Amino acid sequence: MPDITPLRVRPVVWLCAALALALSACGTIDGATSKVGNAFTPYRIDIVQGNVVTREQVAVLRPGMSRLQIREVLGTPLLTSVFHADRWDYVFTFVRQGQPPQSRKVAVFFKGDVLERFEADPLPSEAEFVASLDTGVKRKAVPLLASPESLEKFPAAKPAQASKPLPPLPATYPPLESPQR
Repeated sequence: MPDITPLRVRPVVWLCAALALALSACGTIDGATSKVGNAFTPYRIDIVQGNVVTREQVAVLRPGMSRLQIREVLGTPLLTSVFHADRWDYVFTFVRQGQPPQSRKVAVFFKGDVLERFEADPLPSEAEFVASLDTGVKRKAVPLLASPESLEKFPAAKPAQASKPLPPLPATYPPLESPQR
């Protein structure tokens, strides 16, 4: 029987042991390591989907309004269903990295072509919604491109003169394909 000493163990066994040791280190991430890992996360864009409906818009709604009037106030609904023709759904979601996602729904119910009732989640005012979009990044002042004094150096543009009228369009057009021979 051959003599097997620890130094003569095959290199494959040593490789497996080193691999097992390296993989076991992956399961022991502490708070400091996760903070370092989070510092290098990729940028994620803000995702805005749906219709923004504010408290001021919903305050305008009154039973008896037509579908056209509702569309003028709230915009085109995000969801309309063939199976529920008397219901329009306005859904809004906003996802920003590092903040909880926002989600709001407004359902408008019709009887025929007039508004019967509506149901809405708690909605922000327009000012509150705009404030929620503020990222806290300080923006530089918008540069002044031209002052009124600098514009006085240039002559005023002359109004465009009416050009001669275009000839009338032909009554018929030539065929797109050549005649068959």
